[in-house]
This record gives sequence, C-alpha cells and structure tokens, in this order.
Amino acid sequence: MFKVTKYPHGTFSWAELASRESEKSKQFLTGLLGWSYVDFPVGERMVYTMYSLDGQYVAAGFQMDDERFPPGVPSFWNNYVTVGDVDAMAPRITELGGTVMSGPFDVADNGRMLVLKDPTGANLSLWQPGSHIGAGLVNCPGAMSWNELATPDSEAAQAFYGALLGWEYAQEGPPGYMLIRNRGRNNGGILQMTDEWKMPDGNFMPAHWSVYFSVADIDAAVGKVTELGGEAMYETMEAPDTGRFHIIREPAGAIFTIIQLDEPEPWIE
Repeated sequence: MFKVTKYPHGTFSWAELASRESEKSKQFLTGLLGWSYVDFPVGERMVYTMYSLDGQYVAAGFQMDDERFPPGVPSFWNNYVTVGDVDAMAPRITELGGTVMSGPFDVADNGRMLVLKDPTGANLSLWQPGSHIGAGLVNCPGAMSWNELATPDSEAAQAFYGALLGWEYAQEGPPGYMLIRNRGRNNGGILQMTDEWKMPDGNFMPAHWSVYFSVADIDAAVGKVTELGGEAMYETMEAPDTGRFHIIREPAGAIFTIIQLDEPEPWIE
C-alpha cells in the first residue's frame, strides 16, 4: 500500500543527502531508519550511495567535494519533484522570476534533471524519470513522507510554484502554514518564517526545503539519535491530526525531520 511505480507531474519523489562526512552519515541513517545501502562509482573518486528499504530505493547521498561545494557550505538535503519535461521547465523558471542553477542534464539513463532557485532563495531539483522513478516507497516507517519549504515570503513562493508546477494550496495547521495539493494529493507544505527565524543581524535565515522521514515510534527514534552521533533538536512536537515529529541533525550537520504518522496515507496510483 506504500509502494510507488510512478509519480505524477509535480509530485515530490526523491531526497538526497549532500554530506561533508558521508561515512558518518551512512552509519547514522542506516542505524536510525533501518536502511541498507550500495555505493555506485560515478566518476573519479566519487560514489553515489543508494539507500534501500525492503528492496526498494528510498533515498540517496554523496560526499561533498570542494570543487563543487566551497568550504563553508554545510551538509544539506536535496529535494526532488518529478516533472514530465524538464527542458520545458527551464525557460518557464526564468520567466517566473526563478533561476536555473544547473542543467538540464542527463544522469546516465536514470533520468534528466535541473536545479532551480525560487524567487525567495530556496533550491529545488526537478526530475524527469528514465530508469529511476525516485523513491519506491513512501509514508511507511523509514520512507520519505513529507517535504516542506520555510521561506520569508510565502506568497511569492506559492505564486512561483503554482504557476510552474500547477500546485494548489489550502490553509491548514498553524497560522502561516499552507498545505500543497498536487492533482488531488497532499504534496507538502509551505511555512511562512516569523521573527523567530531571524538571525542576529536581523535578516531571515535562507529559505530552504526540508524532508521528513517516517518512523514507527518517535520516542524510540529520538532516543537513538544521540546514541548514533546525531543531535535531537528542540522538543518533540505534534501536528494535529497528523502525528508527532522531531527535528534532528545528523553527524555531518544536515538537518531533517522524523515523524510518527497517526495514519500513514497509502499510495494510490
């Protein structure tokens, strides 16, 4: 009921960890989420790690290098959205006030992609699948279950992604939180940053997309975070009618969220 064989246009489909210390990240993620992994060589001195659960790929990761990622750029998660024609997206991104950061380009026969920066400053990857559709499981424990944008200008972000990807929105949850709907399916959220998100210089933190992975028992999972070398940030919080979640930092510094869903939504194709 959680297995995926295809993603509709505009749907989040993959998450990928760019890590400053990939070996530490591997040990943490496999220990926390029950993943297995395989390293695939992709060019000189680089491997691409594919994480799997129950025989299905669920996420990926790689070691950051100084050539593509200057020192000082912290570990982070890339979030991917499936599209039907990535090349057609490129000029539209520019027209709508965004920036094409890289691509479009082929990733062997796996698919074709580009990386964009939206008008509020957040990066997002678009994926046109070839042999690789993205995550083969969603919403069950150990699988991706949500993707969320934190931005200082929610209205601008909504307008951009609505025009680019056809997303619709509904006000749900706390004030300033917009639920993303894509072709009748819940597809993530957009959170308006408040003054709590401001840095000491008075500016907001950079806009960014984050990823949630489901766990069976949030309390047990949070307890393992420190044991595995990560950091459990803040306190466990509750999303009404959704579940309990906790923001964590893995040993290489990338931040993401784990969530125990009240009623995991099955995938229907």
